[in-house]
Amino acid sequence: MSSSSTTTTSSSSTAASTSSSASSLTTTTSFETGVQYGFFFDQSRCITCMTCTVACKTWNQLEPGPTKWLRIYEWESGTFPTPEINALYAPCYHCQNPVCVDAANGAMFKEPKYGAVLIDPNQATSASLRAAWDACPYGSIVFDSDAPNANASKCTMCIDRLEQGLMPICVLSCQMRALDFGPLSDLQAKYGTNAQLNGMPSPSTTTPSVVFKQKDARQQIVTLDPNSVLSLMGNRSPLPAVYTDPSSVTTITPGLVGRNQLNMKASSTEELMDYTSNDDA
Repeated sequence: MSSSSTTTTSSSSTAASTSSSASSLTTTTSFETGVQYGFFFDQSRCITCMTCTVACKTWNQLEPGPTKWLRIYEWESGTFPTPEINALYAPCYHCQNPVCVDAANGAMFKEPKYGAVLIDPNQATSASLRAAWDACPYGSIVFDSDAPNANASKCTMCIDRLEQGLMPICVLSCQMRALDFGPLSDLQAKYGTNAQLNGMPSPSTTTPSVVFKQKDARQQIVTLDPNSVLSLMGNRSPLPAVYTDPSSVTTITPGLVGRNQLNMKASSTEELMDYTSNDDA
Protein backbone atom coordinates (compact mmCIF):
# COMPACT_ATOMS: atom_id res chain seq x y z
CA MET A 1 0.00 0.00 0.00
CA SER A 2 1.38 3.40 -0.85
CA SER A 3 1.98 6.03 1.80
CA SER A 4 -0.44 8.93 2.01
CA SER A 5 0.85 12.27 0.77
CA THR A 6 0.64 15.30 3.03
CA THR A 7 0.40 18.99 2.16
CA THR A 8 0.02 21.96 4.45
CA THR A 9 -2.69 24.46 3.71
CA SER A 10 -3.97 27.58 5.44
CA SER A 11 -7.60 28.59 5.54
CA SER A 12 -6.67 32.26 5.77
CA SER A 13 -3.75 34.60 6.26
CA THR A 14 -4.69 34.77 9.92
CA ALA A 15 -4.37 31.00 10.29
CA ALA A 16 -0.99 31.14 8.58
CA SER A 17 0.33 33.48 11.24
CA THR A 18 -0.76 31.36 14.21
CA SER A 19 1.55 29.16 16.25
CA SER A 20 2.74 25.85 14.78
CA SER A 21 0.49 23.86 17.11
CA ALA A 22 -2.58 25.78 16.00
CA SER A 23 -1.66 25.73 12.32
CA SER A 24 -1.30 21.95 12.49
CA LEU A 25 -5.06 21.81 12.85
CA THR A 26 -5.36 23.03 9.25
CA THR A 27 -2.95 20.41 7.91
CA THR A 28 -4.75 18.29 5.33
CA THR A 29 -3.89 14.82 4.18
CA SER A 30 -4.81 13.02 0.98
CA PHE A 31 -6.21 9.87 2.54
CA GLU A 32 -6.01 6.75 0.42
CA THR A 33 -9.35 4.96 0.31
CA GLY A 34 -10.03 1.26 0.70
CA VAL A 35 -7.10 1.01 3.13
CA GLN A 36 -7.09 -0.07 6.78
CA TYR A 37 -6.05 2.92 8.91
CA GLY A 38 -4.85 2.66 12.46
CA PHE A 39 -3.18 4.34 15.43
CA PHE A 40 0.29 4.32 16.97
CA PHE A 41 0.95 4.85 20.67
CA ASP A 42 4.37 5.37 22.24
CA GLN A 43 4.01 4.42 25.90
CA SER A 44 7.41 5.89 26.76
CA ARG A 45 6.31 9.37 25.64
CA CYS A 46 2.88 9.52 27.30
CA ILE A 47 2.78 11.64 30.46
CA THR A 48 -0.97 11.08 31.06
CA CYS A 49 -1.67 14.78 30.63
CA MET A 50 -5.14 13.84 29.28
CA THR A 51 -5.04 16.48 26.55
CA CYS A 52 -6.14 13.88 24.00
CA THR A 53 -9.16 12.82 26.06
CA VAL A 54 -10.28 16.41 26.57
CA ALA A 55 -9.80 17.16 22.86
CA CYS A 56 -11.88 14.10 21.98
CA LYS A 57 -14.69 15.15 24.32
CA THR A 58 -14.60 18.72 23.04
CA TRP A 59 -14.55 17.91 19.32
CA ASN A 60 -17.32 15.33 19.60
CA GLN A 61 -19.37 17.46 22.03
CA LEU A 62 -19.57 14.70 24.63
CA GLU A 63 -20.94 15.47 28.06
CA PRO A 64 -18.72 15.07 31.15
CA GLY A 65 -19.04 11.61 32.63
CA PRO A 66 -18.63 8.01 31.49
CA THR A 67 -19.19 8.64 27.75
CA LYS A 68 -15.49 8.45 27.00
CA TRP A 69 -14.72 7.48 23.43
CA LEU A 70 -11.04 7.76 24.34
CA ARG A 71 -9.76 6.56 27.68
CA ILE A 72 -6.31 6.88 29.20
CA TYR A 73 -5.68 4.18 31.77
CA GLU A 74 -3.03 4.67 34.42
CA TRP A 75 -1.90 2.10 36.98
CA GLU A 76 1.01 1.37 39.28
CA SER A 77 3.33 -1.61 39.31
CA GLY A 78 6.58 -2.61 40.97
CA THR A 79 8.09 -1.59 44.29
CA PHE A 80 11.22 0.16 45.52
CA PRO A 81 13.69 0.62 43.91
CA THR A 82 11.83 0.33 40.59
CA PRO A 83 8.21 1.45 41.04
CA GLU A 84 6.46 2.31 37.79
CA ILE A 85 3.48 4.26 36.50
CA ASN A 86 1.96 2.70 33.39
CA ALA A 87 -0.25 4.37 30.80
CA LEU A 88 -2.43 3.09 27.98
CA TYR A 89 -4.13 5.00 25.18
CA ALA A 90 -7.48 3.32 24.55
CA PRO A 91 -9.80 4.56 21.80
CA CYS A 92 -11.49 1.95 19.64
CA TYR A 93 -8.70 0.09 17.86
CA HIS A 94 -10.97 -0.54 14.81
CA CYS A 95 -9.98 -4.18 14.63
CA GLN A 96 -9.47 -5.98 11.35
CA ASN A 97 -11.53 -8.84 12.78
CA PRO A 98 -14.08 -6.92 14.88
CA VAL A 99 -15.84 -9.51 17.03
CA CYS A 100 -18.17 -6.76 18.22
CA VAL A 101 -19.68 -6.51 14.73
CA ASP A 102 -20.56 -10.20 14.72
CA ALA A 103 -22.06 -9.96 18.21
CA ALA A 104 -24.08 -6.82 17.45
CA ASN A 105 -26.45 -8.57 15.02
CA GLY A 106 -26.42 -5.77 12.45
CA ALA A 107 -26.07 -2.87 14.90
CA MET A 108 -22.41 -2.31 13.96
CA PHE A 109 -20.40 -2.50 10.77
CA LYS A 110 -16.89 -2.05 9.43
CA GLU A 111 -16.93 0.65 6.78
CA PRO A 112 -14.71 0.00 3.74
CA LYS A 113 -13.14 3.40 3.15
CA TYR A 114 -10.87 3.71 6.21
CA GLY A 115 -11.60 0.46 8.03
CA ALA A 116 -13.42 2.20 10.88
CA VAL A 117 -15.78 0.16 13.08
CA LEU A 118 -19.00 2.12 13.50
CA ILE A 119 -22.43 1.88 15.10
CA ASP A 120 -25.44 1.85 12.77
CA PRO A 121 -27.96 4.07 14.59
CA ASN A 122 -30.81 2.70 12.50
CA GLN A 123 -30.15 -0.86 13.61
CA ALA A 124 -28.74 -0.38 17.10
CA THR A 125 -30.60 -1.40 20.23
CA SER A 126 -29.43 -1.37 23.83
CA ALA A 127 -29.39 -5.17 23.86
CA SER A 128 -27.36 -5.48 20.65
CA LEU A 129 -24.76 -2.97 21.81
CA ARG A 130 -24.50 -4.60 25.25
CA ALA A 131 -23.77 -7.83 23.39
CA ALA A 132 -21.14 -6.05 21.31
CA TRP A 133 -19.55 -4.66 24.48
CA ASP A 134 -19.43 -8.15 25.97
CA ALA A 135 -17.59 -9.39 22.89
CA CYS A 136 -15.08 -6.53 22.65
CA PRO A 137 -11.97 -7.28 24.75
CA TYR A 138 -11.08 -3.59 24.99
CA GLY A 139 -14.32 -2.08 26.32
CA SER A 140 -14.45 0.31 23.37
CA ILE A 141 -18.23 0.81 23.45
CA VAL A 142 -19.23 3.09 26.32
CA PHE A 143 -22.61 3.76 27.96
CA ASP A 144 -23.84 6.94 29.61
CA SER A 145 -25.30 4.97 32.53
CA ASP A 146 -25.91 1.44 33.78
CA ALA A 147 -29.59 1.57 32.89
CA PRO A 148 -30.80 -1.17 30.51
CA ASN A 149 -31.76 1.49 27.93
CA ALA A 150 -28.59 3.57 28.35
CA ASN A 151 -27.22 5.39 25.31
CA ALA A 152 -24.17 3.69 23.80
CA SER A 153 -21.49 5.23 21.59
CA LYS A 154 -17.84 4.81 20.65
CA CYS A 155 -14.78 6.23 18.92
CA THR A 156 -15.42 6.79 15.22
CA MET A 157 -11.77 7.16 14.15
CA CYS A 158 -12.78 10.83 13.68
CA ILE A 159 -14.21 9.80 10.32
CA ASP A 160 -15.85 13.21 10.02
CA ARG A 161 -12.39 14.78 10.15
CA LEU A 162 -10.93 12.21 7.76
CA GLU A 163 -13.58 13.16 5.23
CA GLN A 164 -12.27 16.74 5.49
CA GLY A 165 -8.66 15.59 5.05
CA LEU A 166 -7.92 16.20 8.74
CA MET A 167 -6.15 13.89 11.18
CA PRO A 168 -7.97 12.52 14.26
CA ILE A 169 -8.20 15.20 16.93
CA CYS A 170 -6.49 13.09 19.60
CA VAL A 171 -3.40 12.65 17.45
CA LEU A 172 -3.11 16.37 16.71
CA SER A 173 -3.64 17.33 20.35
CA CYS A 174 -0.82 15.19 21.80
CA GLN A 175 1.84 17.62 22.95
CA MET A 176 4.34 14.81 23.64
CA ARG A 177 4.00 13.36 20.11
CA ALA A 178 3.09 9.99 21.60
CA LEU A 179 0.46 9.37 18.91
CA ASP A 180 0.43 8.86 15.17
CA PHE A 181 -2.18 7.84 12.61
CA GLY A 182 -2.14 6.55 9.07
CA PRO A 183 -2.42 3.45 6.92
CA LEU A 184 -1.72 0.52 9.22
CA SER A 185 0.86 -0.91 6.83
CA ASP A 186 2.77 2.38 6.92
CA LEU A 187 2.68 2.50 10.72
CA GLN A 188 3.94 -1.09 10.91
CA ALA A 189 6.76 -0.33 8.48
CA LYS A 190 7.77 2.69 10.57
CA TYR A 191 7.21 1.46 14.13
CA GLY A 192 6.97 -2.35 14.02
CA THR A 193 4.07 -4.73 14.47
CA ASN A 194 3.60 -4.91 18.26
CA ALA A 195 -0.17 -4.81 18.95
CA GLN A 196 -0.14 -5.50 22.68
CA LEU A 197 1.25 -3.87 25.82
CA ASN A 198 1.68 -5.54 29.21
CA GLY A 199 -1.66 -6.37 30.79
CA MET A 200 -3.67 -6.07 27.57
CA PRO A 201 -5.76 -8.87 26.02
CA SER A 202 -4.13 -10.91 23.28
CA PRO A 203 -4.55 -9.33 19.82
CA SER A 204 -4.80 -12.75 18.15
CA THR A 205 -8.60 -12.85 18.07
CA THR A 206 -9.47 -9.34 16.88
CA THR A 207 -6.25 -8.14 15.17
CA PRO A 208 -6.52 -4.52 16.34
CA SER A 209 -5.43 -1.77 13.94
CA VAL A 210 -2.83 -0.33 16.28
CA VAL A 211 0.91 -0.38 16.85
CA PHE A 212 2.40 0.07 20.32
CA LYS A 213 5.87 1.04 21.45
CA GLN A 214 6.57 -0.47 24.87
CA LYS A 215 8.14 1.95 27.31
CA ASP A 216 11.80 1.47 28.12
CA ALA A 217 12.68 -0.74 31.07
CA ARG A 218 13.29 1.11 34.32
CA GLN A 219 16.93 1.78 35.09
CA GLN A 220 18.36 2.26 38.54
CA ILE A 221 19.91 5.73 38.43
CA VAL A 222 20.94 6.06 42.09
CA THR A 223 24.02 3.92 42.60
CA LEU A 224 23.36 3.16 46.28
CA ASP A 225 22.68 -0.47 47.08
CA PRO A 226 18.88 -0.88 47.45
CA ASN A 227 19.22 -3.14 50.47
CA SER A 228 21.39 -0.57 52.22
CA VAL A 229 18.87 2.17 51.41
CA LEU A 230 16.02 0.09 52.84
CA SER A 231 18.01 -0.48 56.02
CA LEU A 232 18.73 3.26 56.39
CA MET A 233 15.11 4.21 55.74
CA GLY A 234 13.87 1.87 58.46
CA ASN A 235 16.30 3.08 61.12
CA ARG A 236 15.23 6.17 63.13
CA SER A 237 17.58 5.74 66.09
CA PRO A 238 17.14 6.77 68.84
CA LEU A 239 13.42 6.59 67.89
CA PRO A 240 11.82 3.20 67.28
CA ALA A 241 12.48 1.73 63.85
CA VAL A 242 9.90 2.35 61.14
CA TYR A 243 10.30 -1.31 60.21
CA THR A 244 12.80 -4.07 60.84
CA ASP A 245 11.91 -6.29 57.91
CA PRO A 246 12.49 -4.56 54.53
CA SER A 247 10.06 -6.95 52.85
CA SER A 248 7.26 -5.25 54.77
CA VAL A 249 7.65 -2.18 52.53
CA THR A 250 8.56 -3.97 49.31
CA THR A 251 5.72 -6.50 49.34
CA ILE A 252 2.40 -5.07 48.16
CA THR A 253 -0.54 -6.60 49.99
CA PRO A 254 -3.86 -6.95 48.13
CA GLY A 255 -5.90 -3.76 48.28
CA LEU A 256 -3.00 -1.52 49.30
CA VAL A 257 -2.73 0.09 45.86
CA GLY A 258 -6.02 1.22 44.35
CA ARG A 259 -5.05 0.73 40.71
CA ASN A 260 -2.30 -1.86 40.46
CA GLN A 261 -3.36 -3.46 37.18
CA LEU A 262 -4.99 -2.63 33.88
CA ASN A 263 -8.74 -3.15 33.68
CA MET A 264 -10.24 -2.29 30.30
CA LYS A 265 -13.62 -3.92 31.01
CA ALA A 266 -15.19 -1.96 33.85
CA SER A 267 -18.28 -3.65 35.29
CA SER A 268 -20.15 -0.35 35.71
CA THR A 269 -19.95 3.30 34.77
CA GLU A 270 -18.85 4.05 38.34
CA GLU A 271 -15.95 1.63 38.00
CA LEU A 272 -15.03 3.12 34.62
CA MET A 273 -14.91 6.57 36.17
CA ASP A 274 -12.73 5.22 38.96
CA TYR A 275 -10.25 3.59 36.58
CA THR A 276 -10.03 6.86 34.61
CA SER A 277 -10.43 9.27 37.54
CA ASN A 278 -7.22 11.05 36.52
CA ASP A 279 -9.04 11.97 33.31
CA ASP A 280 -10.26 15.59 33.34
CA ALA A 281 -13.11 14.69 30.97
